[in-house]
Amino acid sequence: MAERKRNKEIHFYVTEEERKLIRRKMIESKTKNMGAYLRKMAIDGYIVNTDTTPLKKQYEEMHKIGVNINQIAKKVNTTGDLYLEEMQELKEMVKEIWHILRSSPLK
Repeated sequence: MAERKRNKEIHFYVTEEERKLIRRKMIESKTKNMGAYLRKMAIDGYIVNTDTTPLKKQYEEMHKIGVNINQIAKKVNTTGDLYLEEMQELKEMVKEIWHILRSSPLK
C-alpha cells in the first residue's frame, strides 16, 4: 500500500451539539468530507473577536430610557392623566434615543 501523504493525526473532543454544528456548517460549505472541511478551517479559517462594549453601553442607556417611558405610560394608563412636564420628559427621552442611535459605532 502506498504511503499516506498526510501521515500525522490530530485528535480533539467535541460535544454532541458541537459535532452537529460542525457537520451542519460542513454541509453548508458544500464539503462532503469531514477531514477536508476541518483541515481547511484549521488552516484557512479565522476567528473574529469583536469588542461589543459600545453596543452594551448603548443598550444599557436605551434600556434605562425605556424603563422611564414605561413608568410614565403605566401612570397615564392608570390615571388617564398626562402632565405637560411628563410630555416634555418623553420628548427629551426620544431625543436622547435618537442621539444614541445617530452616534452608533455601527454606522
